Amino acid sequence: MTPESHSPTGTDDPTLGPPPGCPAHGLGPGGLHRLYGPEAEDLGAVYEKLRAEHGAVAPALLHEDVPIWVVLGHGENMHMLRTPSQYTRDTRLWTALQDGTVKPDHPLMPIVAWQPICCHAEGDEHLRLRGAVTGAMSTIDHRGIRRHINRATQHLVNKFCEEGRADLVAQFAEHLPMAMMCEILGMPEEYNDRLVHAARDMLKGTETAIASNAYLMDVLMRLTTRRRAEPKEDFTSHLINHPARLDDQEIGQHLRVVLIVAYESTANLLANVLRVVLTDPGFRARLNGGQMTVPQAVEQSLWDEPPFSTILPYVAKQETELGGQRIRKGDGLILGMAPGNVDPRVRPDLEANMQGNRSHLAFSGGPHECPGQDIGRAIADVGVDALLTRLPDIQLDCEEYELRWRASISNRHLVELPVKFAPRPQQDVRQRPSINPVPPQRPNDWLVSTQQPQPMAPEPVIPAGEPTPAPEPARRPGVFRRLLRWWRGD
Repeated sequence: MTPESHSPTGTDDPTLGPPPGCPAHGLGPGGLHRLYGPEAEDLGAVYEKLRAEHGAVAPALLHEDVPIWVVLGHGENMHMLRTPSQYTRDTRLWTALQDGTVKPDHPLMPIVAWQPICCHAEGDEHLRLRGAVTGAMSTIDHRGIRRHINRATQHLVNKFCEEGRADLVAQFAEHLPMAMMCEILGMPEEYNDRLVHAARDMLKGTETAIASNAYLMDVLMRLTTRRRAEPKEDFTSHLINHPARLDDQEIGQHLRVVLIVAYESTANLLANVLRVVLTDPGFRARLNGGQMTVPQAVEQSLWDEPPFSTILPYVAKQETELGGQRIRKGDGLILGMAPGNVDPRVRPDLEANMQGNRSHLAFSGGPHECPGQDIGRAIADVGVDALLTRLPDIQLDCEEYELRWRASISNRHLVELPVKFAPRPQQDVRQRPSINPVPPQRPNDWLVSTQQPQPMAPEPVIPAGEPTPAPEPARRPGVFRRLLRWWRGD
């Protein structure tokens, strides 16, 4: 991508940059802000500088000073998402990849490299692949999944409830999504610490990331082979048997995308919601007082700190204009979920309550909108509710300023969330948690009556030899009693 010269000198010659000591020193070629390295430790602040300098769409630099446009405006992001005729996820059209600016060993290559999956496809191929994924998603029993989420939460809490202390990131937020995704995909027996570690390691981009990815793909390809031979009522079997007829490689790659994206986004969402509950007394008071439900708290978190802060790249299919900037064919653009969610044109007051408003960018939008967002919401809703019900006195076990994050251009991941609470005994994982258990009701307890039961009158004694008096004619029951009999099926 070559945006129109961003250098005040009319050239991008780095030798013409500012001298040491100048406020602009440390910027990239053309005085552009870098989205990596020490200069970008607080990307939120960088995005606000870019907004102030350039408006809703700003030029910036990726790793190794690859030029990119950052879409900061909420409306501009939505336009890009909803206009597939102008913008695509097919990275093969990105000029920076075509001309070698993005080299094969570029640090972001695992993210930006094209793959034969629905996320990078368009047109008929996108409809075929996306249709298979959404078709398999539609078979998920959401009520049953919520029961599994509750049971998995109880199982995880049982592991630390007697200690009185825990790290809700390592012992809860990073495990609950993986346990649920293994259940949904049809491989609950594969859920273990190694699978969780491999997913986290692959996303960190460490030296062992390639080996972790290979392990995950081996697990998923073995699952694909098993379900080809013995289909069951799970996501993988429905994906295999979808009329789109995906081959084994397509099945494995889409299982990987669903597993990793759902895992990472939901782990971040859980950690973010729990952190706010533990550090914001007003937020927790509204939650405890009934002014806010857990689903509303989750939605507020999706506005304030989306699980993925950006997605890259989108590519311009033709020369166009966005946010007052001239975008050339082949230019790359970043979908700015986090900066778009705090666009002052849609959120002039960031402290304002966003309850009931789902117009955030946390799950993207348009043809590539996240198909599993309701599953992610369910895991966060049920998981947070069950945890807080089980441990109502839970508190942060450190100062808020001591919390640490691991940040990247894609997201901001809370490293740990230490908590303390009164130790509690383990609970039967088959029971739904309840602070005040409800006693079993009798069949007709739902009938409300103010009358007290009266003792039955004794049967009249009839002297021998006297005729039995004729019974009094039965009185027809009133309308209300007849309605009750009809309702009860008498």
